[in-house]
Amino acid sequence: MTRHTADDDAEGVNETNETDEANKAIEANEADETDEANETHGPAGGDRSGSDPTASPGVPKAGRDEQPSIFVPDDGETGEATAAATATDTTATATTAATDGGVESATGGSDSTDLDPDAYDPVDVFPGGDLDLREGADSCYKCTSCDTSCPVAEVDEEFPGPKFQGPEQWRLKRKEDHDIDESITSCSNCMRCDDACPSSVPLSQMHNEARGQFVEEQMEKLSREYIRNRILSNYRFFASIASKVPRLANAATKIPGAMKLGEKVLGIAGDREFPDFATQTFREWWKARGGAQVENPDKRVAYFHGCYSNYNTPEVGKAMVRVYEHFGYEVMVPPQKCSGTPMFANGMLKDARRHAETNVENLVEAIGEGADVIASCTSCSLSLRQEYPELFDIHGIEDVSEHTYEALEYLRINEDLEGELAGTELADEQAFAYHAPCHARNQGLSRQAVETFRDVDGVQMEDVGDSCSGISGTYGWKEEKYEKSMEIGAEMFDHMEDAEGEVGMTECPTCAMQMEHGTGYEVEHPLQLLEETVGA
Repeated sequence: MTRHTADDDAEGVNETNETDEANKAIEANEADETDEANETHGPAGGDRSGSDPTASPGVPKAGRDEQPSIFVPDDGETGEATAAATATDTTATATTAATDGGVESATGGSDSTDLDPDAYDPVDVFPGGDLDLREGADSCYKCTSCDTSCPVAEVDEEFPGPKFQGPEQWRLKRKEDHDIDESITSCSNCMRCDDACPSSVPLSQMHNEARGQFVEEQMEKLSREYIRNRILSNYRFFASIASKVPRLANAATKIPGAMKLGEKVLGIAGDREFPDFATQTFREWWKARGGAQVENPDKRVAYFHGCYSNYNTPEVGKAMVRVYEHFGYEVMVPPQKCSGTPMFANGMLKDARRHAETNVENLVEAIGEGADVIASCTSCSLSLRQEYPELFDIHGIEDVSEHTYEALEYLRINEDLEGELAGTELADEQAFAYHAPCHARNQGLSRQAVETFRDVDGVQMEDVGDSCSGISGTYGWKEEKYEKSMEIGAEMFDHMEDAEGEVGMTECPTCAMQMEHGTGYEVEHPLQLLEETVGA
């Protein structure tokens, strides 16, 4: 592992003045983005004539009768309906501090509101304090199941583990003389601890909240680490720029020494291979084909493609569209931003909230038009399902959570895939080494690809075990975490090389990066194989 001194850090900050300016431009650019907002997502690129232009953002025209009681309006919103809907809540909460899932509201100031008091029962362990423990914190009986399941704790002797980072940390935090421990930045947000806990302690939620407080209150904003983490968290911003000149961007990352320079200046692992940008993004392809080719108001899905399937692997998004249209679905592609997954992992909760507000507003509109939300990335689906309602109080967020599915999962629930695939046969036999991402396991989807294709002639699908890939989104891209990332992934690499096939398969794009990096294997998404199998 490469070590650096304080002088190196100072040099790095000086060398990244331009990067710092780009970092500041992230927020400014978001306000100016009009390309996606102006795009339509109805059938064949149709209009949204069914929407009420006077309705409050995030409120579906149709959908669940129950709506979250808290709604933070956008700045400048002046509609009489909005004023009437929020007057009561504003009066009731005028004297209290606002929070978003235990951290200071990303909107801050007068735009903030309290969480719905019925959302959870606060546990007043230390009377007189101003920070409530999340429901379930007192359920931890220190069995250490979370610690033994943690892949970071397994390779990093200095990392105290999920139990300390979760309930132990919150108890310490209630005492004024305790800050958030810096080790929270070593949590990879794989969320395996959630699965391991027999008492349903919301460990990953506590970690996200603690990491957000640490970054907001204790991390130096001009440090190399903060700038690097902000860049990694906002991959979508930089990918959108690179996608304008993909060939040039790809060539730049292949220049000898380019990645090593990035390691020296920013602390981004120099041994990584930067992913190529597609010459045509998924959204460009979608627009060029004229949008949806199937109109079916009874079977609609809103596709949350995420950043990677848009900018780097549009073939995954294309496969998803063709497969779903094969089954008679009308596909909608709403305007969207990053799911927030890399932002959660790096404590950038204000960035995550801005993106979440856009996503919730547009996805709730699609839900109101009869669509369910599907994602081809398991980290994206987990973010919309779990992390959004845990961390934010955005109106309509529960609707999004309740209507979100992983793409293959949704077909397995709603279509007879077993019958569809019965008797199918591939012309050429193919063998795959399948890895279930941690964020798929957290959703109960650990073997769905194996189960889907097990009876297809010509397909051999081998599960390579329950080990973590080690990359965990941005974790393995950090210079100081790279060796640990590879050590975590070593078991998966060995199992892949022992498997019959030499093609990997996974639903997670960063897991795919790690699989390819550690073995040299080509890696596919299950949707690509499904497209080939059903002849979509």
